[in-house]
Amino acid sequence: MSTLRRLGVVMDPIGAISYAKDSTLAMLLAAQARGFALAYLEPARSAAARRRRVRAHASAHGQARPRRVVHPGGAAIEPLSALECILMRKDPPFDTEYIYSTYILERAESQGVLVVNRPRGLRT
Repeated sequence: MSTLRRLGVVMDPIGAISYAKDSTLAMLLAAQARGFALAYLEPARSAAARRRRVRAHASAHGQARPRRVVHPGGAAIEPLSALECILMRKDPPFDTEYIYSTYILERAESQGVLVVNRPRGLRT
């Protein structure tokens, strides 16, 4: 029995990216080609720890295509520990939402999730 590998990505709003030159989209396409299912994480709608488990608002089944990112399912609050890896690809502004996102990701990292880029490094 194989388990589904899931990759979460915190990024700028999908409608605002330039599909012709966005490096995040290229990373998502490469991960998807290697068997990862994608989950788009919305930092503004992230939820803090509940029973010491970090949870966030995530799209259920993201899919990257060369000219767009599709989210066919709805979104739900889910534990970040359900993800194998999370990419922090949101561009600053270095505001409270950005800082809050790094703290949430740092908690996920402490629960065993690989977080790229490291949240503490982003803050400093």
